[in-house]
This record gives sequence, C-alpha cells and structure tokens, in this order.
Amino acid sequence: MPGVERLSIDLLVDEARAALDLGIPALALFPVTPASAKSEDAAEAFNPEGLAQRAVRAVKEALPELGVITDVALDPFTTHGQDGLIDDAGYVLNDETVEVLVKQALSHAEAGADVVAPSDMMDGRIGDIRDALESEGHIHTRILAYSAKYASSYYGPFREAADSAPKFGDRRTYQMDPANIREAIREISLDVEEGADIIMVKPALAYLDVIRWARREFDLPLAAYNVSGEYSMIKAAAEKGWLDGQGVMMEVLTSIKRAGADIIIPDYSQLEAFLDILGV
Repeated sequence: MPGVERLSIDLLVDEARAALDLGIPALALFPVTPASAKSEDAAEAFNPEGLAQRAVRAVKEALPELGVITDVALDPFTTHGQDGLIDDAGYVLNDETVEVLVKQALSHAEAGADVVAPSDMMDGRIGDIRDALESEGHIHTRILAYSAKYASSYYGPFREAADSAPKFGDRRTYQMDPANIREAIREISLDVEEGADIIMVKPALAYLDVIRWARREFDLPLAAYNVSGEYSMIKAAAEKGWLDGQGVMMEVLTSIKRAGADIIIPDYSQLEAFLDILGV
C-alpha cells in the first residue's frame, strides 16, 4: 500500500498522539504476527503479552482519552491464514473458533481496549463475547460487530501488508456473497440481538446501498470500513496524475457519510498517508 508502513509500539504511540491532536477520537489496531508465533490453535491471539495486548496498554497509558479499537479474529495468528480453527479436511470449525475468539476479546479488554471488534464472521460470537465481557466485569467495553463483511477483492493490499492472506482456499464460506443484500440485514439483526453496540458494513464504497439499508433498519451506531483496495486505487491513480486524489477521497468519505454511516474506519494504516491524500 503506497505511503503505508508497519509501526513499532513506540512509533504507534507517536502516531496516536498526532491523531488525537487532530481530533480523531479512536484508532483501530491490527497486529502483524511473526511466523514463529503462528499456530494451528492461534494461541498467540490471547497471549496477554502479545503484540496487540502490549500495544493497547502502551497507547492507553500514554493517551487514556484516545479510544482504542482492537481486531478480534484469528487469521493473523493461524499458520493457514483462515479466520478460524480448521479440521483435518480443511473446514472451519465455528464453535471451537468462537471459544478462542472469546479468550482473545477478554485479553484485549483486560489490556484496556475500549472497543473489541470481531471481524471473523463466525456465527454466535457476538453473544458469547458479550456474555464473557459482562461476567468478567468489563461492562464498559463495547463490541463493534463486523456484521456485514463481504467476501471482497478489495482486501488484497491489506492482506499483503499484514501477511494474513489464506494459505489455501478463501473465506467465502463464512464471509458474505457480494451479490446478496438480504443476507446482510439478517446478519446484522442477529448481531443486534446478541448484544452488539455498533454494527459495521465492510467494504464501504462498493456497498453504499447496504449502508443505506442498514441505516434505515437499525438505530445502533453504524460504522463503515473504507478498505485498503479503495484507498490504494485512489492513491495510485493520484500518484500517476490521473485524478485529483484529495478531491476524490473527500467525495468518497462524503458518500459514505451520506449513505448513513456514523463512523468511518479508513484502512490507510498510517495517519500520514490519510492526511496526505486529504491534503491536510
């Protein structure tokens, strides 16, 4: 992704401080796990001394007023790159995966995360995470549910940057069919019933109609994820002089807001890249 870098924890804190100074209310953190820490059971996902957990503690200690959102999913931690545990035939095991996701979410909450964001698309994980958070006393930790996460080709640049692409197959069996909008409403409804505080549509730009439907149907705060492929297309075209990067990005962000999103998460991974394309 042009203009994007991975950050160590000390540089992350500097980036977080700059974001807070600009009025950005929260950052979403995504760890890059070394191959040596990956396993079939994804145990590193809930390691209290894992990268994500240490990053949360560092940001909250330095900037307690800045919101921290963490990714709850197993693909950065599995050797095979799928979002869940798999059986010998290569099928993702939903219930066994949810058990690990609950442990991961609790470890993030214990580290100080303000919002845990399950992005895995396993069935029933919002309810189980909600029950676990409540029973462990994390009553102020919010759940941002990736409720309508489509099986999109727009994720490519992020997967390369985070080294999280599946080593076999794809994720279409548990992510959503891009042609299906009715399924999105059903999935969002289930997450709302299970206790989600915020619902999300991902990607954003190619799914503005889904954002609009979700806004009409649900009263919860609605987030939209402007993903890496959407950013990279504009950034690359702007670098070639084919379009006005600042103008196009402002149109994109405005269209997402106009469709009904209360929260926009831009997958630009680094503040400098985001501000550069906005001309700030």
